[in-house]
Amino acid sequence: MRVFFAILVCMTFLCSCETTGLEKECTVTSPNNSIKVSFALNETGQAGYHVEYAGNPVVFPSGMSFEFTDQPPLDGGLEILDVKYASADSSWELPWGEKRKVNDQHNEMLIKLAESGEPGRQVDIRFRVFDDGVGFRYEFPEQVDWDTAFIKEENTEFRLTDNHRVWWTPGDWDIYEHLYNDTRFSEIDALSKRNEPLAQTYIHENAVNTPVTMKTAAGLYLAFHEAALLDYSGITLKVNPTEQSMVSSLVGGRADHKVELALPFKTPWRTILISENATGLVESDMILNLNEPNRLGDVSWIKPLKYVGIWWSLHLGKESWDIASGKHGATTGNAKKHIDFAAENNIGGVLFEGWNTGWEPDEPFDFITPYPDYDLEEVVRYGKEKGVELIMHHETFSNVPVYEQQLDTAFRLMHRLGIGTVKTGYVTALKPEGEYHHGQWMVRHHQRVLEAAAKYQIAVNAHEPIMATGTRRTYPNAISREGVRGQEFNVYDPSGSLRTDHLTVVPFTRMLAGPIDYTPGIFNLSMNPYKPNNRVSTTITHQLALFVIIYNPIQMAADLIEYYEDNPAFQFIRDVGVDWEESKVLDGEIGDFITMARKERDTHDWFVGSLTDENEREISIALDFLEEGKTYKATIYKDAETTHWDTNPTEVVIETTELTHEDLLNIRLAPGGGLAISFERQ
Repeated sequence: MRVFFAILVCMTFLCSCETTGLEKECTVTSPNNSIKVSFALNETGQAGYHVEYAGNPVVFPSGMSFEFTDQPPLDGGLEILDVKYASADSSWELPWGEKRKVNDQHNEMLIKLAESGEPGRQVDIRFRVFDDGVGFRYEFPEQVDWDTAFIKEENTEFRLTDNHRVWWTPGDWDIYEHLYNDTRFSEIDALSKRNEPLAQTYIHENAVNTPVTMKTAAGLYLAFHEAALLDYSGITLKVNPTEQSMVSSLVGGRADHKVELALPFKTPWRTILISENATGLVESDMILNLNEPNRLGDVSWIKPLKYVGIWWSLHLGKESWDIASGKHGATTGNAKKHIDFAAENNIGGVLFEGWNTGWEPDEPFDFITPYPDYDLEEVVRYGKEKGVELIMHHETFSNVPVYEQQLDTAFRLMHRLGIGTVKTGYVTALKPEGEYHHGQWMVRHHQRVLEAAAKYQIAVNAHEPIMATGTRRTYPNAISREGVRGQEFNVYDPSGSLRTDHLTVVPFTRMLAGPIDYTPGIFNLSMNPYKPNNRVSTTITHQLALFVIIYNPIQMAADLIEYYEDNPAFQFIRDVGVDWEESKVLDGEIGDFITMARKERDTHDWFVGSLTDENEREISIALDFLEEGKTYKATIYKDAETTHWDTNPTEVVIETTELTHEDLLNIRLAPGGGLAISFERQ
């Protein structure tokens, strides 16, 4: 739906409502006045908004409406009952995360609306405007003769101002593991992007998943997503390339409606990040700030950590999940070997997929019964003796009813054994048939898992998940999610590997949503002798840099442990932190390169990571983030002169020197290469 109304000259004050012809136009600006949001009703009483940055349009006048299965659409005949304004300037603390302290400064405008005629429904629209973006949501209050909304579609429009450059993935209702495309908006053709090695995916119409990131001709960066998805359907954005517009399209399921909610209710926030540089997108806290505070209370039981396991071995085919193959990986002896390695190398955890019965075809999973060759109690005991945590694995094969039947029993077992983290998985098509991974039915399931896990002090790392939307603030045990084309596609991609530039795009797209379980740290980049026709198209330094760049508080050193032994580059993985006091994006450009620095919590140590695409690159790093007046022992892991992702990916130069706040580093990144530095304060 499109709304036409006059665009006013930018106001210099916080907020106002001005009469413009038939209706009032109400405005609110960001605290620094750089962003202005305007709301108005058109001549038919349809709601609409537009957004400006520095006096220039970012989103042209765009419509806002709803369709229902059991009553008329809410797309006109509205009148403004009241407008309320508020502002906030506060800070709060993340129990774990990219930083400890988060600042929340915004201005708010609440528009209270009602239909002037029958059936007289009411809806409020709340805008929050930050210095780096805009969030808005719909709030349906309690109403007479309307107790349940059956939403067929939410039509929130985003009319773009030009044919922007866009980094996007198809609007898949089942999986987020597509490669990012880099095209002009007019060239988006999501329906054609079915040529990827993904089973059971459903790409709806010509839509894109969020986050979707754009760059304007003027050099402004935009990212569209959502925040606080708790009991609703995930969105895709339906693309109209010729008119340069996107409209929200909810993920559906078995029912005629896509969302069913009792009134009163609030939708997730629709979000637009706005930055003059790509690094500003990554540093934004807006998505987190649009979520409610922690509802779980004391969560000191959540433990960020690094871990090792047999995950990569399973994908390579060296070992298997099931016992019938004769190559079963999750054995007691194998577990103890990995626990010994972890204990010797400052690795806090281990994970063993395939530990439980049910991996045979047509057999339901049992989440409490181990295979005969895996003594769960003994593995836990041995891990505790060595000071190593066990991470549980629950693969459901998308048989959600079976998992929910065992959920409490499985978590009670974990709690009894002192296991504090679980990795869940939902591969293949959902059961029951007709539901999709990103619809309201699964949003509710993931919420049930989080709440059940919290009761037993368990953190959840979800694979094949709903997209992160900042709900980790409200439920901090949502410690990580997959939702990205991960390292395993280097094994399964028929082209041989992921593109070399893949991980220079992910920080500016998927990572805007939240932590990612990507599984970095592959040292045997050729994958010989297991997958001789495939390879990992990076250098080892690129893999090291991922421990800093791709944020995950439960970070796996993913390669077979024999490839780490006697390799001096592994020292960086031993040393690098997983929980951060603060994080800084030092430089970067989408699809080209990124450089980040993170300070570890509860130490004085800093870590830097940088990685590039297929192009060789010279970078400069100012060390002004280091504490002034202090000297740091810097261990630098960099590419050699002859290092190259294709011809010589494993050569690493390791240097140790002393550096201070005043120093500047100039370093070459090889094609597909990277850089990792640990700074230990002296």
